[in-house]
Parts: sequence; C-alpha cells; structure tokens
Amino acid sequence: MLEDRLNEDMKAALKGGDQARLSTLRMLRSQILIEKKRDVSINTLPDADAIRAFQSYAKKLKDSIAEYQKLGKAEDVERISGELKVVEEYLPATLSEAESRDMVRSVISELGATSMKDMGRVMKEVQTRAQGRGDGKLLSDLVRGSLS
Repeated sequence: MLEDRLNEDMKAALKGGDQARLSTLRMLRSQILIEKKRDVSINTLPDADAIRAFQSYAKKLKDSIAEYQKLGKAEDVERISGELKVVEEYLPATLSEAESRDMVRSVISELGATSMKDMGRVMKEVQTRAQGRGDGKLLSDLVRGSLS
C-alpha cells in the first residue's frame, strides 16, 4: 500500500540524512493523517484517497512555484520543485494529451453525447475513467471542444 511505502521511504530518508526529502515525506504523511481524521473508523487510508490527497498537495506546490516565478525568487522555485518531484513519485503516471483525447472521444460516443447539455454527464464519466491521472482543465477543454 501507498501508506506503507511512504513510511518505509521516510525511514530510509531519516537513515540517509536526506533532510529535504524527509521534510516532504513528512508533509505527505500529514496529508494522510488529515484524511484519516475525516473517517476515524479506518486504520489505513485506501490508496485512492491517499493519491487524491497527494494530488491536492501537488497542485498547491505547482501554484506556489508559479507565484514564486512571478516574484523572481529562483531559490524558492528550486526548493519547491524538488518537493514536487518527491510528491510525483507517489502519483500515478498522468495521461498524455493524446490518451486524454482518445478517452474523451470514446466516452462521448458511448454516451451518445451531442451538445453542451451533456457536458456534465461526459465529464463525470471521463473523470471516473481517468482515476485522477488526467489534468482536469485539459479534460474539460477537450470535452468542451468536442461537444461544441
């Protein structure tokens, strides 16, 4: 499980003295703990929930990188980019634009969607099939472009 892998990687980073990696892994661990607090009855967070929490954290890091780039703070951009690389190790491979386009076409044809009125239905199915591996904005743009 993802949570077990995270714990093992934390131990390895601690033993190896890699403080930057350890700090990021601890932040990921805190993301898991936050998710667990929402449902106290679980002992181990399901991988899908952990991935969703990690994706949310990765998005925050990307937003921070963009802000620091605007401010011209190269040192902070480099530090946060390093954190993002560690977080991405725990995320599934993202869909390419071509894979996303094929999936959108497939869903539209299967659902028989013909207009923008069907966008919600199509997006719901596309998001389900992507399982968090697709860029939401790209998928939305592809669906919108295909339906209009």
